[in-house]
Amino acid sequence: MEGKVVIYQLLLRAFGKRKYVSGGSYDINGSGKFDDITDEILKKIKKLSVSAIWYTGVISHATKTHFYGIKDCNASIIKGEAGSPYAIRNYFDVNPALANNHDNRMAEFEALVRRTHKAGMKVIIDFVPNHVFRQYDTYFTRNNFHILDGPLVLPESLNSDYVENPAKATGNDVFHRSPTINDWYDTVKLNYDNRDTWKKMLEVLKFWVAKGVDGFRCDMVEMVPAEFFSWAFSEIKRIYPNTFFIAEVYGKENYRKYHETGGFDLLYDKSGFYDTLRSIICDGTSTRQLTGEWQFLGDLQPQMLNFLENHDEQRIASDFFAGSGRAAFPALAVSLLFNKAPFMLYFGQEFGERGMEKEGFSGLDGRTSIFDYCYVPSIRRWLLDRLTLDEVVVYKEYCRLLKIATSDAIFAQGDTYDLMYANPDSEQFDGNRQFAFMRGYEGSCMLVVANFEARPVEIEVNIPAEAYAFFGLVKEGEKVEVKVGAKDYMRVNLV
Repeated sequence: MEGKVVIYQLLLRAFGKRKYVSGGSYDINGSGKFDDITDEILKKIKKLSVSAIWYTGVISHATKTHFYGIKDCNASIIKGEAGSPYAIRNYFDVNPALANNHDNRMAEFEALVRRTHKAGMKVIIDFVPNHVFRQYDTYFTRNNFHILDGPLVLPESLNSDYVENPAKATGNDVFHRSPTINDWYDTVKLNYDNRDTWKKMLEVLKFWVAKGVDGFRCDMVEMVPAEFFSWAFSEIKRIYPNTFFIAEVYGKENYRKYHETGGFDLLYDKSGFYDTLRSIICDGTSTRQLTGEWQFLGDLQPQMLNFLENHDEQRIASDFFAGSGRAAFPALAVSLLFNKAPFMLYFGQEFGERGMEKEGFSGLDGRTSIFDYCYVPSIRRWLLDRLTLDEVVVYKEYCRLLKIATSDAIFAQGDTYDLMYANPDSEQFDGNRQFAFMRGYEGSCMLVVANFEARPVEIEVNIPAEAYAFFGLVKEGEKVEVKVGAKDYMRVNLV
């Protein structure tokens, strides 16, 4: 994918017009379907300048729901009615809840892949290499797991009748027999000391790329040896050279390792830009901290994946974060426009989805639950043509900024010049609440100032001559004319 890449994450199970009962079963609440993503819906998603859709929850996973012809899971070890999309029970099947005809579920998924490609977008699904559902009883042997001494002891609060003897290590690196209620007790960890595990997981990737999948968001990669990914990806790209891989990586100290040794094309910038932007909004952290984040990344910047939301994080418009969709605009401008790195948004974010519902297993936490048969209120209103005025305003701003980021070469391909060093704190510029930078490409440049104050402010921005020299716009001694639109609350000083 060339230019500024935009990835749209869509949790299929929660898509649609349905209402729901908190904690309701599949029979009561239903589920989003592959067929819900029609040609018309794809056109509307494409309008957000989207390059690829990450369909979340595709692969068959543990659930309390009974589907005819599919072996039931032990309900006492499943989180929520729907179950976690990351407790995989069959790497070579799709979630039957997503199909209108359960017996035809793979064909329905393949049709969705074709529709997405026809709409001009790539298809991404999850690759979960670290752990599987505790009852995954085919494909693997005991040597593919970490076997412990003695039986599994689950938390008493589960009142579980599940028996596992000998116990296997729990998915989040719990190498003892007694995971807690806060551990991933529904999963077991795969053993990469055994090369057979490498071969089996390569076969999983081969299966899905043969179905037309273009890329994979790889779950919890820091729990898997980087060398495995390098080997597996090289094997896949030898056959399917355009396949791309995204790393869910959290520790900044591991970014370079998983890019260079692991071979990932893109990496989450979670502990860098995301955490810093969140801290600026929630904790009043100085915007000057952003400078240190991009400097830390260095030449890795284009390989990072910037975001403000995903299924793990709280909705930015929730009461736990910015409080509204409009309050997210300055963070959006920085995350989207600061550099050439791809940008990801989570369905409903473009309307200012707040995620402030109690959905069953997931309480009131500012997230859209991945464990329940729920829905996304703003998406439902969008599908029913009932968006609120505020949601329309937020949507239009997302469309505007996303179009600028992807269609204007200054932002899609240009370089970045951080102006914070040239703007000391003063009555005209608050270096703790404003962030100023320039982007330039082939003889043109633009100034961006993100204001994290809760009110409009009038500011002065100093632009050093070095900035224009950096973009090759002037030579020493030449004068520069700067135009600032009347609607902008700023003055520009050349220094």
